[in-house]
Amino acid sequence: MVGIEKVDHVGIRVSNKARSIEFYEALGFETLSDTGFEQGHPIIMQHSSGVVLNLLGPSNTTNNLNILMDVDEKYPGLTHVSFKVKSMDEAKRFLDECGISLSGEFTFKGMHAIFIRDPDRNVIELDAYEGDEPATRTGDAADFEGYKDHP
Repeated sequence: MVGIEKVDHVGIRVSNKARSIEFYEALGFETLSDTGFEQGHPIIMQHSSGVVLNLLGPSNTTNNLNILMDVDEKYPGLTHVSFKVKSMDEAKRFLDECGISLSGEFTFKGMHAIFIRDPDRNVIELDAYEGDEPATRTGDAADFEGYKDHP
């Protein structure tokens, strides 16, 4: 077994440096450094929660077949990143104030999830739990009946 302690960072290739920085700063990320975006090196951003993003770029091709959860074509690869939020109501209010629209939403076993897209259509899931985080990840197929609304 590999002794993994935590997720260190999430790397996201982006097409427009300024637009992407503005989007992630609106979510509360702070730019720590730009190690050479134009040469394909990351812009390192960190949220006060400790989550670190590496914005990589610039992309060098247009690919309208981005790996998305809510399209019929299913390509292999990472589909989204998920962040736990303190309050779903506060998150929705904030997104609305910023003009960031929801692309999906579901509730399952005490977890409420919403989905948004960054400027390159990468999917971001925001999750809130009723009380302490419940055991939403265990059970047999019958336990996951409510999961059918997941994009």
